[in-house]
Amino acid sequence: MSEKDKEQLKKEAAEKARAAAQRKREEREKKKEKSNDSASEMPQTTEDVTFNQDLEKQKAAAAAKAKAAALAKKKAKEAEGTETEPATNQDSEKQKAAAAAKAKAAALAKKKAKEAEGTETEPATNQDLEKQKAAAAAKAKAAALAKKKAKEAEGTETEPTSNQDLEKQKAIAIAKAKAAAAAKRKAKNANENGDSEKAKAIAAAKAKAAAEAKAKRKITQAKETEVSEPITPSPQQPILDRYLNIVIEHYKDDILEDSYINRMSKHVPTIVVKLEHYYSLALLFKQHSGLHFEFLSELHGTDFETYMEIYVHLYSFKNKQSVALKVKMDRENPRIDSIASIWPGANWPECEAYDLLGIQFTNHPDLHRIMLGEDWIGHPLRKDYEPYDVEV
Repeated sequence: MSEKDKEQLKKEAAEKARAAAQRKREEREKKKEKSNDSASEMPQTTEDVTFNQDLEKQKAAAAAKAKAAALAKKKAKEAEGTETEPATNQDSEKQKAAAAAKAKAAALAKKKAKEAEGTETEPATNQDLEKQKAAAAAKAKAAALAKKKAKEAEGTETEPTSNQDLEKQKAIAIAKAKAAAAAKRKAKNANENGDSEKAKAIAAAKAKAAAEAKAKRKITQAKETEVSEPITPSPQQPILDRYLNIVIEHYKDDILEDSYINRMSKHVPTIVVKLEHYYSLALLFKQHSGLHFEFLSELHGTDFETYMEIYVHLYSFKNKQSVALKVKMDRENPRIDSIASIWPGANWPECEAYDLLGIQFTNHPDLHRIMLGEDWIGHPLRKDYEPYDVEV
């Protein structure tokens, strides 16, 4: 049955309802002429109730006809070997809206008819309205249950009875589609990049193994050299011993941490002094007649992660000899006396160590940053330095 046939049935049902209402009105007018005013009120109320009941019956009959037509259409399609498509929620809403509009129009027509007859319509009570709603809901629920049972008997799956179920199914379908797409991408990337990643990993492992083997060979060769070749005394050892004797004669306490010949740096005699005796020892190395180191050729700082260190290289033009002074300090609060008053050449290197390492030099004549500026954050030569501005 086509939509056009359904509309025709609906129009015919509406015409019949209007004709029945017209007949009822004519009957009431005839009875009104025969009866007096006092006796006419009761029949009118009864007739109104009868009219409402007839109207409900007509609506039910129209709905039954529409349902019978839909069922007939479904059976016809099943006989042809095709499956019927269930009515959507949108069509159901349209039908409900159309039924409500017809009921509203019928009520309005009834009200106008009573006003023309000089009588007042009695408003329907909330209780009656609730009963009608409950009856309609019960009918709809019973119809949905019957439909579900019929589909189960035919061996087909039931469709969700609410919008919530439909949304859940959509969400599940979307999730499954996304998961399938992600799995497909991963499989594709694994196929494309698997070989290259394996090759890179193999090459990196080979390079690492080669580097470790090379380092082991160097260590082994160095050990063999140390064993086979005895260490010869350094020609600078007597000079270092003379420096140490002068220091011991001048200081009663032990002010040194270590002393040795730096074979990696032209066998320079190296003395490691304690932090609190750094300035006085530097002054001794300049003013003592047996030392007389009047020239400071180098001063720099180093971050060894666990401590900071200052390295000073001195030269004596009179004796044509060199010496290196070292001093260690706390890394969290690196602070040391300035020796710029002893050797003016230490002024600029101490400013550089302050700028790049954050070492504070006490009694410096003008300690300031000479490269990065006072507004720079951090000290770039520290091992834990992180740029404040990553783009710089």
